[in-house]
Amino acid sequence: MGDEVSRPLLTMHAERDRDVVQARQRARRIAALVGFDTQDQTRITTAVSELARLATVFGKGGIIDFELEDGGDCQQLGVRVALQPPAAAVSDPTDTSRWGADADVSIVAARRMMDGFQIEAGADGSAIVILSKILPCKVERVTAGRLAAIARALASDATADPYQEIQEQNRELLASMEELRQRQEELTRLNDELADTNRGVVALYAELDERAEQLRRADETKSRFLSNVSHEFRTPVNSIRALGRLLLDRTDGELTSEQERQVSYIVQAAGQLGQFVDDLLDVAKVEAGKVELRPELFSIADLFGALRGMMKPLLVSESVSLVFGETDTLPPMLTDRGKLSQILRNLVSNALKFTERGSVTVAAAASDDSDIVFSVSDTGIGIAPEDHERIFDEFVQVAGALQARFKGTGLGLPLSRRLVELLDGTLTVESARGRGSTFRVILPRINAPGGRETRREPALSGPLQQRGKRILIIDDDEIERYALRQMLGMPAEQLTEATAGREGLLAARQSLPDLIFLDLAMPGLEGFDVLAALRADPGTRDIPVIIFTSRELDADDRRRLITADAIVFKNTLSREIILQAMAQALKRAEA
Repeated sequence: MGDEVSRPLLTMHAERDRDVVQARQRARRIAALVGFDTQDQTRITTAVSELARLATVFGKGGIIDFELEDGGDCQQLGVRVALQPPAAAVSDPTDTSRWGADADVSIVAARRMMDGFQIEAGADGSAIVILSKILPCKVERVTAGRLAAIARALASDATADPYQEIQEQNRELLASMEELRQRQEELTRLNDELADTNRGVVALYAELDERAEQLRRADETKSRFLSNVSHEFRTPVNSIRALGRLLLDRTDGELTSEQERQVSYIVQAAGQLGQFVDDLLDVAKVEAGKVELRPELFSIADLFGALRGMMKPLLVSESVSLVFGETDTLPPMLTDRGKLSQILRNLVSNALKFTERGSVTVAAAASDDSDIVFSVSDTGIGIAPEDHERIFDEFVQVAGALQARFKGTGLGLPLSRRLVELLDGTLTVESARGRGSTFRVILPRINAPGGRETRREPALSGPLQQRGKRILIIDDDEIERYALRQMLGMPAEQLTEATAGREGLLAARQSLPDLIFLDLAMPGLEGFDVLAALRADPGTRDIPVIIFTSRELDADDRRRLITADAIVFKNTLSREIILQAMAQALKRAEA
């Protein structure tokens, strides 16, 4: 029975039908004497009687040993039943699958009723089934003296009475039925309570939906108000600024020094109000979902160059430097350049405002998953951790000496975060008071219709790559050729590039590629002429050609491109679009 200390309680034989009844009675009696409750007594009785029945069914009978085991925190009752298996299982008495369907039912029942169950092969070819049931730890432990009393009680019990056992089984059945009835009543009560709760939840959801609709209408009203008021403000503000510039330019005569100061203040205040109006308009557009993204292909070096020129006038102190990181090794981006520039301008402007000495550094890096990470770091006053999220709320400004000096709208950072989210990115801040701040913008390198979904797909597969097909790219723009190569994801040996129309036409005639990407606007020979020459040459007329252009095509342009197999516009470039165009071109060429 294991490593536990076992104390025998009773040994009995099971050879005839009446022995099954006696085994059932003895099992119930022992279970009651050691301290099991009524339910466990029934489980133990059922398990033992099933195994005793198996012992008599197989013809040679069996031996049943009851033991009490010590060894853990709680005692347990052990039952060992030795029986002869059927002839089919003599070679392996532990293989109960050979005992027959009837035996399998008894084995499964016994296994489910007890805590422990295992079968061992006896030395004489018998099968030894070992059962165990753990006594509840709250039950008083069975001592040696109590064990002796149990043995005397078992010895004085009368011989098994089948009718008495039937009565006992009937009582157990009635008790089980009563327990089931009580459980059914409890289940009904719980179902009623759950139904009441569900009605309350439904009512709560209805109320929440109503409140959400009210908030939505209020938000729409606020957006309309901001948009309308901002537009109404813009005209007089622009007028004030224009008139102020006229006065400062001495268009209508000289000003006294005091008048010049007053007009300068007017122009400065009008400029601040104009910025506030512009921010309000942008916020209203974003909230109304009216911001249209215009993806374009550009290099980060060009973006930083333009940003450096715009931010230079804000450097009013020689003790603060504006530094831009290296970007030569970064790939080009396809996203809304204007929105990205606006985001970075806001971040750099804030950094310069709140940095009295040191530097503001703007950097960019490519991440492992093809995102671009922009960072704006400063050595300024910093932001306390508890204010990291507050600064992204509308009209919120953290109190401080420099904040009081530089009045703002409190819309720059909230607007920047919303624009970043529109570009499918994230904006975060790391900062501590007195230790400067770092704002990070993480954007997908390609953000166009279908861009973010397709840019993480594996390299191009299918007929072109599998059969080693070759592609010719004819385009004079290095960045656009690079973007197309990246989206194709094909081995370099399958790609050929030409940087001008005549060079591309010559390459097509010499290498006879399987597919050509052709730009339209190129020096020398335009794409229209290259296409016409390809179609006029018997050696190249059947090569599929995909027009690859950023030009807006009118009706005449499309008429001249009638022999092209597909057209891809560079401002909507994505791998999905490339694959669709290639499939279309190949299908048309085959037809």
